Amino acid sequence: MTATNPTITLNNGVQMPALGLGIFQSSLAETVDAVTTALRTGYRLIDTAAAYGNEKEVGEAVRASGLERAEVFVTTKLWLDDYGYDSALRAFDTSLAKLGLDYLDLYLLHWPIPAAFEQTLASYRAAEKLLADGLVRAIGVCNHNPDHLQRLIDQADVVPAVNQVELHPYFTQQAVRDADASHGVATQSWAPLGGVNVYWNGGRNAAKNPLTHPVITEIAARHGKTPAQVILRWHLEHGLAPIPKSVRAHRIAENFDVFDFRLTGEEIAAIDAINSGMRGGPDPDRH
Repeated sequence: MTATNPTITLNNGVQMPALGLGIFQSSLAETVDAVTTALRTGYRLIDTAAAYGNEKEVGEAVRASGLERAEVFVTTKLWLDDYGYDSALRAFDTSLAKLGLDYLDLYLLHWPIPAAFEQTLASYRAAEKLLADGLVRAIGVCNHNPDHLQRLIDQADVVPAVNQVELHPYFTQQAVRDADASHGVATQSWAPLGGVNVYWNGGRNAAKNPLTHPVITEIAARHGKTPAQVILRWHLEHGLAPIPKSVRAHRIAENFDVFDFRLTGEEIAAIDAINSGMRGGPDPDRH
């Protein structure tokens, strides 16, 4: 098996790397080094957001990488404070300027606002304009449950290319994945290693850490891989697009070293069975 990062063909034909680097909670100083290390390692997708406050540093690292712009898939996200048609367009301009890029590969709405759906729809219509104007190559959403997604698709002109959601062995989101697939939407996994259970809400779910689950540690030992590598392989085997976050060079490299082995059907099923149905991060219906 060759050690190359596969791509996922989005519903508009754009090719998105299946594995990327997430930089949520990365400090400004750490971000440049993390992105630089990731790009040198072979990552070609970098995921940031306006709310992360590190778009400028992401852009700096991408521009200094020596890679052609077309080789790096850059994602950022619209934050709730900027929802609305005109404000979303202004926020996009701000993000693009901070990144120092001419276009974005993927622009996402960070959360739905179920109680004020018209704001979500207006923001998405702004994203549709950006797509039509060639300023973004693909648009999508984050944290959309099936009902949120259906409601948006019913009124939008462009079906989202991506739905980025919390997804890990303790929270497998099968209903969301099924809904996404039925609409041709790619599912991207944030907190793919389950770290949200450790750092969110005072670590209330810290005991549910997939990295220490015996099923996963046993499979890792069997393959001579780490638990994190097994979990990322599990995502890839399911056709998901994980974006693990790390600022440590050895972890960034470890997380990318997942293309030289496969899990068996029995191993995948065993990891599937870990699912508790319990969300670790914020609830999209209450955000």
